Parts: sequence; structure tokens; C-alpha cells
Amino acid sequence: MMAMSQRDVIDFPVLERELQAALESERRYVRENDAKLRAVSQRVGSYNEFRDLVLACHLKPLEKKDKEGSPRKQPWNPVAPSNM
Repeated sequence: MMAMSQRDVIDFPVLERELQAALESERRYVRENDAKLRAVSQRVGSYNEFRDLVLACHLKPLEKKDKEGSPRKQPWNPVAPSNM
């Protein structure tokens, strides 16, 4: 029977982290590529507009419940006193 070396042992937590990083990288690539294609089809006026659209592609629009007038879950500055 052969002894197992350190090289033969699979480190599953490391493998899981690598997989998650690869999946996130793929999602980012697809999201940015879709934004680029949308920007080209919209015929944006300048490279800066194109770049801004691609850089903001991870943002999601506000939902109705997120708009002004609804109570905030996170204060703007949690360190500031609330009695001001």
C-alpha cells in the first residue's frame, strides 16, 4: 500500500473558494459583456458614457419600497448621534 503525500490530499475548502471565485468572475464577465453590447446598441455619445454604463452594470434599480418616505434600515451615519 502506498502512503499518501501532501500533494495527493484534496483541500476541499480551498477548492470551494477557488470555484466560488471562478463563478463570480464568470458572472462579472457576462454582466459586463451584456452591458457593453447594450451600450453599443444604444449608440452612446462618448466613450465616457460607454465606460460609465459598463462600470455601473452591477447596480440594481431601486425598488418601490426603497424610495424616499419609507423607513431606512441603515442610517446614513451610524456613528452620529440620532438626536440631532
